[in-house]
Amino acid sequence: MLRGLAKSKTLRYGVAATAAGYAFYKLKKDENYRATFAQNWLQTMHADSLPGAKNPLRLWEAPSRSELIKKLKNKDDEEFDLLIIGGGATGAGCAVDAASRGLKVAMVERDDFSAGTSSKSTKLIHGGVRYLQAAIMNLDKGQWDMVKEALQARRNFLDIAPHLSREMPILLPVYAWWKLPYYWIGCKMYDLLSGSKRLSSSYFLLRQKTIQEFPTINDKGLVGSIIYHDGMQNDSKMNVSLVMTAAAYGATVANKVEVVDLVKKKNEDGKEVVRGAILMDKETGEVWEVKAKGVINATGPFTDKILQMDQPHKSSIVVPSSGVHLVIPPFFAPKDMGLLEAETSDGRVIFMLPWEGKVLAGTTDKQCEVRENIPPTEEEIRWIVKEVNNVMKSDVNIREEDILSAWSGIRPLVRDPKSKNTKDLVRNHVVFVSDSEMVTIAGGKWTTYREMANETIDEAVKLYKLDSSDKCRTLGLKVVGAESWDSNLPIKLIHSFGLDEDIATNLSHNYGDRAWAVCALGDYSEANPAARIHPRLPYLEAEVEYAANYEFARGVVDVISRRTRMSFVDAKATRDSIPKIIDIMAATLNWSSAKKEAEFNDAVNFMESMGLKCDLQSPEIVALKKKLGATSYKPNKTQQKFNISALDVGALRAEFSNVDHHHGNGQLPVTSIANIVKESGVAFDQTRLDNGLTAVAQGSSDKTVGFSQILEILSGAK
Repeated sequence: MLRGLAKSKTLRYGVAATAAGYAFYKLKKDENYRATFAQNWLQTMHADSLPGAKNPLRLWEAPSRSELIKKLKNKDDEEFDLLIIGGGATGAGCAVDAASRGLKVAMVERDDFSAGTSSKSTKLIHGGVRYLQAAIMNLDKGQWDMVKEALQARRNFLDIAPHLSREMPILLPVYAWWKLPYYWIGCKMYDLLSGSKRLSSSYFLLRQKTIQEFPTINDKGLVGSIIYHDGMQNDSKMNVSLVMTAAAYGATVANKVEVVDLVKKKNEDGKEVVRGAILMDKETGEVWEVKAKGVINATGPFTDKILQMDQPHKSSIVVPSSGVHLVIPPFFAPKDMGLLEAETSDGRVIFMLPWEGKVLAGTTDKQCEVRENIPPTEEEIRWIVKEVNNVMKSDVNIREEDILSAWSGIRPLVRDPKSKNTKDLVRNHVVFVSDSEMVTIAGGKWTTYREMANETIDEAVKLYKLDSSDKCRTLGLKVVGAESWDSNLPIKLIHSFGLDEDIATNLSHNYGDRAWAVCALGDYSEANPAARIHPRLPYLEAEVEYAANYEFARGVVDVISRRTRMSFVDAKATRDSIPKIIDIMAATLNWSSAKKEAEFNDAVNFMESMGLKCDLQSPEIVALKKKLGATSYKPNKTQQKFNISALDVGALRAEFSNVDHHHGNGQLPVTSIANIVKESGVAFDQTRLDNGLTAVAQGSSDKTVGFSQILEILSGAK
């Protein structure tokens, strides 16, 4: 037995040494790798992003749904360059890529943006340490290249959305001495493969230090740990931000619009090709045709449905797999460190990651059918609980009542339709063109959405002969909310509005530099203690209005699951908040009583997919429904009072805060107003502005004003 173990260890070290030698060979050939080899291998390095210039998109206002539908109908009979079907990460990434190149783009989503897989991911931005292990052990260059691409993409992801993503140290527990160097070498390979796009370097900890860093870890037989670094994100908010960014660059985007058929026309060779689609507005039932030079199928798990609209007898290429995740209270893990255990009872990986103030645990990998909002099974939940408890001390085990939510996301693995062996699954993603010239992008993962979009749009530009000399421009292109964000924003929000720390942190990390606009939706004053949606949650009533007016939210489920993450972090608190959210949305979007009731039923039913049993006929839900109408909410308070939009007020308040930082008393000289207006970028009538500033300064050159007074002065200059 010992001889066999020794052989196994020798083999593993030999493979690792071979891989290290190969990496060094690559380094000798690659200037970028060679330049970073010594410091990346030997030191822990932090790649901190410098704050970018102020975001010109800070003042961009999302068009109304009626405007978007009007553009989609296109009465002038002009065709779009591209029609993108699907509003998840892949479709939104394609829309940003194409629109930023100057193409005329339409993107439609039958449900809500990020309603499917893209909001139910593992939240990691990563290359995949397990893929790297497989690449080394199997000498698989394909997997090696896939990990390398993802690690390069990871850095860009963190740079373009720093408020929505962050670097995360992840602990690998080690329970055998010989595994410490084995894991250490593997994680150093992971660092090296990142090249100049590295995050902080990996390092090892011995037993006592490991326990200090992760106090709840199972210390029985523990010899130490390896710490490596990956990224984490708020997936659905990133998805919505990509949609908003695409729209800001000119794309016409619409959720709740379904493709019910494809439109084919004969090309110059007499061949039937896809050149548009029949769309249906799911809110009104209205149907119309949209014309496009080309159509892209980016529908994730539902790829086959669109492919079979094109070719009814085409074999399915999607092999769906469900991944269940649990959310548990924050006391089970450190707030700034995750854990990954690669040696579970059946060989699957288990992890615990701090996310949205809670701990995310998962995941399973089980074949499933493709349908919306699949609830997690009891068997899958029990498996996760058992495996998580195995890596924790016995006296801090997870109990059923600790589970705050549970959900299942579908991972759309795909077969390559170009492969001779149609049973083979592609390791990453595949872009292919059907006989009728529809481009399909399928597979892949969140981390490489930008690279997938780049490849897809390059193919579309070439295939459809689109008039775009621009290459992909999305490397380093920040999303809406990112460019003037800085990590001190929570402090500024606390000082400006007297917010609780959890609320200020949530606003900063979910809205970026647009957090000021969310706060501006309140009944504006020098300090505005904001109203929470629920006492246990760090979400404001104003966020509901903001979601409806500025983030394309159309229903309650859009708000509780994708504009905020309420339903993911606390299912029971979210269920109890449904009537209040309906009342706020009804006031904002002018809903009828029938619409309010329908939204209540939809939201309660949706909570089943969050692991919460909800029966519409139960006394508890009947009592909850009676609370509809109990919340009085008046939208657009700021605009009605000062004739200035919330986005404009937010930009002004951000600049006011920057200047007030030097004064610290909430009062600024009148002479500073002109510079605040200039720096904010908000447009005013210059003559009226000059007259207003002259009038208020009369009689005292050192007169000071608060922010509300500034708004009163500026309201006359709009």
